[in-house]
Amino acid sequence: MKLKNIADHFSSEEAARKFLEKTLWPDGAICPHCGVVGESYRLEPKEGSKTHVRPGVWKCGGCRKQFTVRVGTIFEDSHVPLHKWLLALHLICASKKGMSAHQLHRMLGVTYKTAWFMAHRIRHAMAETGILSKLVGTVEIDETYVGGKVKGKGIMAAMDAKTPVVSLVERNGRARSFTVDHVTVKNLRPIIDEHLHEGAQVMTDDATIYPFLLKGREGSHDVVKHAKEEYVRREEGKVITTNSVEGFFSLLKRGIVGTFHHVSRQHLHRYLSEFDFRYNDRKIPDGERTEHAIKRVVGKRLMFYGSDSEDETSSSLSPSQA
Repeated sequence: MKLKNIADHFSSEEAARKFLEKTLWPDGAICPHCGVVGESYRLEPKEGSKTHVRPGVWKCGGCRKQFTVRVGTIFEDSHVPLHKWLLALHLICASKKGMSAHQLHRMLGVTYKTAWFMAHRIRHAMAETGILSKLVGTVEIDETYVGGKVKGKGIMAAMDAKTPVVSLVERNGRARSFTVDHVTVKNLRPIIDEHLHEGAQVMTDDATIYPFLLKGREGSHDVVKHAKEEYVRREEGKVITTNSVEGFFSLLKRGIVGTFHHVSRQHLHRYLSEFDFRYNDRKIPDGERTEHAIKRVVGKRLMFYGSDSEDETSSSLSPSQA
């Protein structure tokens, strides 16, 4: 899954489709309608028959329904060739600070609207779903604010224009980021309860909210005093700092400011999924990271507003908002 391999070997719909089938169906075709594995067969046009059979169509031996490898994935109902989807996936996975829809539009030869929607579908696929294991060990917690500047209206107006983002980062491990309306105990408590292991060793800065937020937990809570220009200290064999989560924020801010320039509050959570995904897979090659992203495309749909069919695994967005 290197860029050169995609360009050389996946330059056609057929080659990309076969690669996707091999990646998503290692044990045989999986029917997206009934879930039966290995009991489907590929439909081939019969000699002399006038019936048209589209390339890549399978038929389930159980429920007798037809499907392709696109069904039930972010690629479903897309007219964009699969090899362009694979290229977009690789480019986004390999770009440390993300890739804008305008850049995808120029590189893939698709319209800006199509590139924008492709990028959001890919971010939707990158999001972690299901029952997640809680963060353990040393976990750093911090908040930042994302958004544009409001000129001449005071500090409070400028802060209201920004969206608070809270991130939990395992030291040398995973990151999980969330948008909240306001940084309050009420808003952060459910996040802490769901994603932080009870015995985790928590490290924060000296913001006044954290003693109240973490009160009553079994794990320890160490504070680095930024107000006194303290950024790291060693105490009883522990390195007390929030440099890991701040390093994650630096990547996020560089991407928002330098690559995307503007991100709306409505879609910020999708960009957080993208940066979380790349951060969590930062220690593996770009190709492996791309394959991990491909394996997450199943069971996720993202549709434009106005769609008549939505379920728990589908979401929607407006093409008019960046």
